[in-house]
Amino acid sequence: MMTQRATRKFTGWHMTGILVAFFGTVMAVNFTMAGFALSTFGGIQVENSYVASQNFNDWLDAAAEQEKLGWDVTLEQASGGKLRVVAEGPGEDLSIVAHARHPVGRKPDSSLTFTRQADGSFLSDQSLESARWIVRLELADGDKVWKREDRL
Repeated sequence: MMTQRATRKFTGWHMTGILVAFFGTVMAVNFTMAGFALSTFGGIQVENSYVASQNFNDWLDAAAEQEKLGWDVTLEQASGGKLRVVAEGPGEDLSIVAHARHPVGRKPDSSLTFTRQADGSFLSDQSLESARWIVRLELADGDKVWKREDRL
């Protein structure tokens, strides 16, 4: 003989549980991802995009003038977290400053000054922590200025 199975009815409480579980999961994922997004990237590329667009042609002209200088500059990481700059082309009165910032802002920005070494290169007076950095170099020799941004 066959036995009959008792079937349970699908009620409104079942549907309520399914909806609460579904939307609870969606909301938990959304809040988690929003938290990660807010904690890892500040979101600012330029302070004012309109002003940046107005200065764009001036920046191109300055880059063309910088290319005419013909300077060859190399930035490398030396031992102990210091930076070494080798510059070919500028005169003896060269001064170098740099500003290092962490790509996602997790570490504080750091300003670096450089001292000329016996071999003609420049070594930073300060050290950087071992991490990824964006370093903005500025070399000045009298009224001639050379700028570049490197990633280390």
